Amino acid sequence: MTVPVHQIRARFDADTITVYQAYPPEIAEPALAAGRFVAPFRRERMTWIKPSFRWMMYRCGWATKPGQERVLAVGISRAGFEWALANACLSNFDRDRYADRAAWSRQLRSSPVRVQWDPERSLRLAALAHRSLQVGLGGEAVRRYVDEWLVSLTDVTAVARALRERLDAGDPAAEDLLPPERPYPLPPDVAAVIGADPH
Repeated sequence: MTVPVHQIRARFDADTITVYQAYPPEIAEPALAAGRFVAPFRRERMTWIKPSFRWMMYRCGWATKPGQERVLAVGISRAGFEWALANACLSNFDRDRYADRAAWSRQLRSSPVRVQWDPERSLRLAALAHRSLQVGLGGEAVRRYVDEWLVSLTDVTAVARALRERLDAGDPAAEDLLPPERPYPLPPDVAAVIGADPH
């Protein structure tokens, strides 16, 4: 089956969606203990969330890259996630979305959210033909993420490492450890903002 090029695939239920972030232990551990993001997490910095577990594994090197040793599954409200996308600007100029580069640049400066579509990854982290969405939250969006949208924080570092160990051992059942993800049904107006393919 052909996967649409610009499609969000995620773990979600009627109210929440799971996104992933990787942090050093000094940020992850206080957050997990508190059940929310607390210092030394910095609200002033843009924070990137990723609905794709495999893309998160590519980004953090299976929880081995310095500063990304702990992988968190972050449950947030679908309403918050969709607000972020509705208020987003693409990280790169797209002539199909913006009148010209100047208009895109103005929106990029004023938007609290940036999105970009990067190649999705196979289980072996090879680039695939379809894309995976990354969402950068800044300013008001970070505040909403931390104070309003957050529902749960779960440490999935052990899952990441076990999956890598099974892959290295040639275990054909390694894929069974992947969190199940399915196409996320975006409202048409939100899909248009980020250039997502129709569901």
